[in-house]
Amino acid sequence: MRVFLAGGTGVLGRRLVPQLLAAGHQVTATTTSPDKLPLLADLGAKGVVMDGLDAASVGEAVAFARPDTIVHQMTAISVAHAGKPDLKHPDRWFARTIRLRTEGTDNLLAAAEATDVPHIVAQSYASWNGIRRGGWVKTEDDPLDPETGSRARPGMEAIRYVEDAVVKAGGVALRYGAFYGPGAVDDQVELVRKRQFPLVGGGTGYSSWIHLDDAASATVLAVEQRATGVFNIVDDEPAPANQWLPHLAACAGARPPMRMPKWLARLLAGDAAVTMMTEGRGFSNAKAKRELGWELRHPSWRQGFEHELKEART
Repeated sequence: MRVFLAGGTGVLGRRLVPQLLAAGHQVTATTTSPDKLPLLADLGAKGVVMDGLDAASVGEAVAFARPDTIVHQMTAISVAHAGKPDLKHPDRWFARTIRLRTEGTDNLLAAAEATDVPHIVAQSYASWNGIRRGGWVKTEDDPLDPETGSRARPGMEAIRYVEDAVVKAGGVALRYGAFYGPGAVDDQVELVRKRQFPLVGGGTGYSSWIHLDDAASATVLAVEQRATGVFNIVDDEPAPANQWLPHLAACAGARPPMRMPKWLARLLAGDAAVTMMTEGRGFSNAKAKRELGWELRHPSWRQGFEHELKEART
């Protein structure tokens, strides 16, 4: 199968290309920078420079690749994380990613229609953002929280947009948990080691995690099975912050995280950070296991954090 991977040099794209190739697929992968074309060549993909926010650029790249499936992994999260974190203003911090999830999605869908590409797989998000009512663990039947009244709302609206648009077009939206693995949590680990990543309140908010390699394997299955609808791509153990954050600190060789009251965290980091740490809802992966036949190499962040941070220190 010819796969067009939009966003081939991100943390997930770099793990996804080898798995697609190993499964026998031909991969054309995009980057926004000519300097990263050698990286794609080293991975074994045919690289192409593309601006996901330029409809003509997207149309030309897709026409050149003549794919059977488009995989939409375009974000600017690495760009956002490269600057000073602005947790109080996620609408500004992730502004380009929000555009890639709206305008970029529209550009890819238009290119798919113009070139008769029958299937699209798109990145969505499911870590702590389940609807904040009822139980702590949500399925695909539960809505995502709209974050009404929060600066996180534009980002959540963009996630809903990409899901609605892709599913309407007969594709699949993969709601990945919080990534960890090579290059994915370096900034968080640095903050943990500096004791600048505190537990807020009781740390009772749940999150779901996923190792990059498991996210990639689920994506390969979604491509090969021409999956449709929405799937939570998370590990087996959604957990509250008061469990995963101290464990992350221990695996990083850091002192236990400091504690911070909600009022002070809201002042310093904003509403979204407080919500995540105190009220967040995690997600179930039962549907992906059942319908895609997905098996995880890293079923829990507990062993996953230990393995990854040990690897990073050696």
